Amino acid sequence: MSSPQQRLSSVANQLSAPGAAKQRILAKNPDDVVITYLARTPLTKARKGGLKDTTFDNLLISLLTTVRENSKIDPNVVEDVCVGNCLAPGAAYIARSAVLAAGFPVTTAASVTNRFCSSGLLAVQNIANQIIAGSIDVGIAVGAESMSSNADGGAPEMAERINSHPVASQNYQPMGQTSENVASQFQISRAQHDKFAAGSYQKAEHAQKAGWFEDEIIPIKTQIKDPKTGEVKDVVVNHDDGIRYGTTAEGLGKIRAAFPQWDPSATTGGNASQITDGAAALVLMKRSRAQELGQPIVGKFCGATVVGLEPRIMGIGPSYAIPKILNKFNISKDDVDIFEINEAFASMGVYCVAKLGLDESKVNPRGGSIAFGHPLGATGARQVVTALSELRRQDKRIAVTSMCVGTGMGMAGIFVSEH
Repeated sequence: MSSPQQRLSSVANQLSAPGAAKQRILAKNPDDVVITYLARTPLTKARKGGLKDTTFDNLLISLLTTVRENSKIDPNVVEDVCVGNCLAPGAAYIARSAVLAAGFPVTTAASVTNRFCSSGLLAVQNIANQIIAGSIDVGIAVGAESMSSNADGGAPEMAERINSHPVASQNYQPMGQTSENVASQFQISRAQHDKFAAGSYQKAEHAQKAGWFEDEIIPIKTQIKDPKTGEVKDVVVNHDDGIRYGTTAEGLGKIRAAFPQWDPSATTGGNASQITDGAAALVLMKRSRAQELGQPIVGKFCGATVVGLEPRIMGIGPSYAIPKILNKFNISKDDVDIFEINEAFASMGVYCVAKLGLDESKVNPRGGSIAFGHPLGATGARQVVTALSELRRQDKRIAVTSMCVGTGMGMAGIFVSEH
């Protein structure tokens, strides 16, 4: 019979064995926070695309109604809905009202969270943390943005103590300037920008033609107004409309600089994320609760983290956040099957992939925000939908999603597919 010391030594050896941390992530436990349903709307060009006349409130109602219907979950068990959003005025009013209008009972609460481009991922983390803490059993995380209805006006005028602070005052810099700062500081050429962007378009074109996005997207019934005649007609928006077929690095190289006032003027309308409308949602609960309710388990939320950096180079946030989340779970980049990294600008995409030494075939395999758009508050949640869909397609298991944040932060999360 073994002694207590021998048993402890045996457990320690198992925990430190090669691959043990990865196996712990893949293991199934009753207290796991799992995803039982997830979907996104199409992503469409702001002010031009299929959702241009769909306001933030109508976008939320359409998405949440579909989540309620398709997930077949009893709406009475949904205790909270957290909506990640950056730009909509009165978002807290709208979120709660949209939840009710989408057919959830008065017992379903709602909140809004804003960490700029990572708001959708923060919404997922907020709901998961409530479940872990025992505050709620079932919740829905949403990321949503109508950039057609609500323009990003940049930083407001702030206190003099901010204006005179060498780092805090960097938040006045427009996002385009931060992209040029990254290109300048890390010597990223225009050719590298355009090559990265072309790859995003080409991957997205392949994915769309192959029908891969159909596993992610729920059609949205809405109305669209003809800008010339004023005629309003009913439409069904069912695909991303920002993907430009046939894009090459050579073609992108002919596009003029978007910010000639800042060196090295390498950022263009072709190698930066598109202004876009769209939304995504995930239903979360503990594994034990999902089994009680007979809900299918699509994936597992393992955890998320955040890190700060200088706002002037905000785009490289994933290069800090990804190592941090990997270290927290004691896994390596080689244990990860897919990395969904936000393509706010090609400059930051080039830098993060190179800095982290990532296998490029694992990064945004369906393309990213340069190709099909970046609805600010939605992308963090959209990435999870895309990553879990792609893991199922590849028959792989572990994904890391990561966002840069305009005020100088990075977020990253780990998710596991249970296909």
